[in-house]
Amino acid sequence: MEAHAPISATDVLLSEGVILLGAAVLFVMLFRRFGLGAVLGYLVAGALVGPQGLGLVGGAESKLAIAEIGIVLLLFLVGLELHPSRLWRLKRDIFALGLAQVVLCGCVLTAVIFYSTGFSWGAAIALGLPLALSSTAQVLPGLKSSGRINSPFGEKVFSILLFQDLSIVPLITIVAALSRNPADAGGPPGWMMAAYTVAAIAGLVLAGRFILRPLLGLVGRMGERELFVAVGLFTVLAAAALMHSLHLSTALGAFVAGVMLADSPYRHEIEADVEPFRSILLGLFFLAVGMVLDLRTVAANPLFVLSMAAILVATKAAIITGLARLFGMAWQQALGAGLLLSQGGEFGFVLFAQAQNALLIAPQAASLFSAIVTFSMATTPFLMLFARRFEFAKPKDHDDLPGPEDAPRGSAIIVGYGRFGQTVAQMLMGHGFGVTLIDKKPAQIEVSSRFDMKVYYGDGTRMDLLHRAGAEEARLIAFCIDDPALDSRVLQPIAEAFPQAALMVRVFDRRQLLELHDMNLAGTVREVYESAICMGVQAMQALGVPDGEVEEVERQYRANDAQRLALQTEHGNLLAAKDLMYRPGKGMRLLSRGDGEEA
Repeated sequence: MEAHAPISATDVLLSEGVILLGAAVLFVMLFRRFGLGAVLGYLVAGALVGPQGLGLVGGAESKLAIAEIGIVLLLFLVGLELHPSRLWRLKRDIFALGLAQVVLCGCVLTAVIFYSTGFSWGAAIALGLPLALSSTAQVLPGLKSSGRINSPFGEKVFSILLFQDLSIVPLITIVAALSRNPADAGGPPGWMMAAYTVAAIAGLVLAGRFILRPLLGLVGRMGERELFVAVGLFTVLAAAALMHSLHLSTALGAFVAGVMLADSPYRHEIEADVEPFRSILLGLFFLAVGMVLDLRTVAANPLFVLSMAAILVATKAAIITGLARLFGMAWQQALGAGLLLSQGGEFGFVLFAQAQNALLIAPQAASLFSAIVTFSMATTPFLMLFARRFEFAKPKDHDDLPGPEDAPRGSAIIVGYGRFGQTVAQMLMGHGFGVTLIDKKPAQIEVSSRFDMKVYYGDGTRMDLLHRAGAEEARLIAFCIDDPALDSRVLQPIAEAFPQAALMVRVFDRRQLLELHDMNLAGTVREVYESAICMGVQAMQALGVPDGEVEEVERQYRANDAQRLALQTEHGNLLAAKDLMYRPGKGMRLLSRGDGEEA
């Protein structure tokens, strides 16, 4: 009888990789099509092809251990968003509001579990505290893609999410302290873990300042994008490995590494390079979570899972709404924040596994509560729709502000009536065009009314508001708002909905300009580009440069900048054509080249 060749690791990797990625692509596309989000698509795909489903892929636990690097990369990118000065500015929301949310939600949910299930206090704590955490992977991308991450509402939500992520360390410590597993008895005590945490963070900060920054400067001068990828991944994995060796949260190490680089000039380059790895590994993480779900246990207790998921969402929404009100948010925005953060989070899966290893809960309980978190996540896409309505509700003190549905129909819609929008709008009005003005800052609307200028209240990036403003009849929509997050994901649906209107965008810098290069926009203006050139001209005149040479420098600078921008767009890399920048001692050489050799 002919012997079969043994199945190699490569065969398993290729076959399982094809199955997992194929299922992920299919279900993520399907779930996104119905507005349910990618996270649920990954979870369902994993459950379907995993051991409890069709059994096409095995080894869920080992895949989950590898995929947790996706969580690490997510926290690294969260850290990159936090310049230390911004972290300090948000300290009250992070360490007061965030702490109150985690403690209050955790205690209430622990009590609900203890009195409704008959679990021990240790098990109830190990299950209830993780349920206080929300899904950073669901909420944060939504805030970023809609440009709300830097709004007052977005900063409150972000602060709560950030403290939740930071609370992983104390939650892991609590689970370890409650452990019934003899193997955990040899672990370090809680006070030693706290000391390790402080020492490790201090070490990471010093390494970032004296090792990583000089290394990034060297790589930047070399201009090799592959090295940026390698340095970015090395930074994340080294920080995570250090924390893991000390029995601490790998996610915290990655977060600290991100904060170290938040004010680095290479932050955007690193973020762009690490993001694809984060997306893939985080998707694999949710696939693996779906694979380890015990579907038989869930099917045997459907009423318990659904009712607990509903209790989880309602409890967190109510508590977060109340806390947000106490911290100064209007009730509409507070309710929006409560709805947005009402689901369970991906760190719950990690902590349930930790509790299972500590012999605090049985595998069946871990599967049941993982399913509860999953079903709570299923509510998020729907609750996000309501949350956006509450987020952009008029403040209570400004109920009399007219919305754009009251505006007479004109040729142009100007979104944002600040310093920039005022000039654009008044020039159009000077030629006799009818202009509808929209701004979401009540203070700006009130100031404009003193000058007999009618500005309507609302967020002009919202499709429903543009419809009410008559965008289907407008010939021009100009976005004059100061929003670096205004990108193709926000503008493309608007362009498709109102094809007759020319779109113009005020962009923050060339990074934002590069992000919009695929769109067929009528015009883009870098907000300080022309004024900076104007000052450069005046500076040369003040230094006694003849007018002819001033004009030549300005002409060559504009041509040089256009050439750099074209190369950066072509390569998709901000570092492309960096040798074409003016530097000390290079300007006269450029002037001497003549018209045919602009740098």
